[in-house]
Amino acid sequence: MITRILRVERKLRDAGASAVEYGLLVAAIAAVIVGVVFGLGGVVSDTFSQTQECFESQQDGPNCSPNP
Repeated sequence: MITRILRVERKLRDAGASAVEYGLLVAAIAAVIVGVVFGLGGVVSDTFSQTQECFESQQDGPNCSPNP
């Protein structure tokens, strides 16, 4: 009977450790997503600003030329 209790206790202890590992994994993925969003945010913002300027000025130029 005591060996059965020890086995159940060991399984519960292992489950707690895996929950912590999953939490760390989720935190790491969230950090990567935040980094990518901040990294690409400037590039996307600059591209939209250039596009807006091209529409407002209605001219062709190095940044406003249409793609063939």
